[in-house]
Amino acid sequence: MSLSSRLVKPQTQELVHLQVLRTERLSAHWMRITLGGGEIERFRPMGFDQWFRIFLPLGGDEGLERLPAKAHKIFGYLRYLRIPDGMRPVMRNYSVRAFRPATGEQGAEIDVDFVLHGSAADGTAGPASRWAETATPGESVVLIDEGLAFNPERGTDRVVLVADETGLPAVASICASLPADAVGIAIVEVPSEEDALPFAHPEGIDVRWIVRDHDAKAGEPALAALTALSDAELPAAPFHAYIVGEQALPTGARRHLVNDRGADKDRVSFCGYWRVGAASPTPKAQQQSTEVAA
Repeated sequence: MSLSSRLVKPQTQELVHLQVLRTERLSAHWMRITLGGGEIERFRPMGFDQWFRIFLPLGGDEGLERLPAKAHKIFGYLRYLRIPDGMRPVMRNYSVRAFRPATGEQGAEIDVDFVLHGSAADGTAGPASRWAETATPGESVVLIDEGLAFNPERGTDRVVLVADETGLPAVASICASLPADAVGIAIVEVPSEEDALPFAHPEGIDVRWIVRDHDAKAGEPALAALTALSDAELPAAPFHAYIVGEQALPTGARRHLVNDRGADKDRVSFCGYWRVGAASPTPKAQQQSTEVAA
């Protein structure tokens, strides 16, 4: 695997049918959905920021049954679009927050953390937020694994992680996959103190929470925090930088690290998850993989 590879692809990209096992409201803007059952044994955990396309049955299970085998590819996607409106599942992209293998007492489980925008009760939530807020155990979903944007070959011993709230699950999962002696810094921007969900990380990773002011544009506080760091606060070069969130954040942070800090551009993983002004700002929602750049 070359250092400059943008993505680490999974072994297989089959449709994986799962069910909602549990739901948990973590904070005002976070809902955790635990998936399992169904074809969970076909899912291959990769750690780090493993992400997938999820198909949500807003039009009922019949739409899930009509999904083409390669709905994430161009011709399969065109077939997916031919599923009638009202029946067609909503497709969004999310990260694995945690994977727990099967034990003698229970099957394997996947935790997926959804950022909630708006409210299902008053009709201001987008499709994915509305589904996450109202999902009940037993509901069906379908996943297609997409692998990693955080390429471990770029380094796991020294890291710089920067994200807004949409990238928090990925950053948390990356930290859980790093070696115990890893060092570096993680800057995570959230809309409120309540949304700063703690996560396990190596002792050498300095986690800094940035609470965004109500009037601030998403991503700008995290970028400001990064640019304000002294050189001594960054890990020794070369380090692997990973920046995700509102598209201006990874673009601006990569430019700063490469042009102003002399970071190796081949060790920067970055992806615009969403865009301010879009109708439904959802993590990696229906973004093409070409947005994951290096």
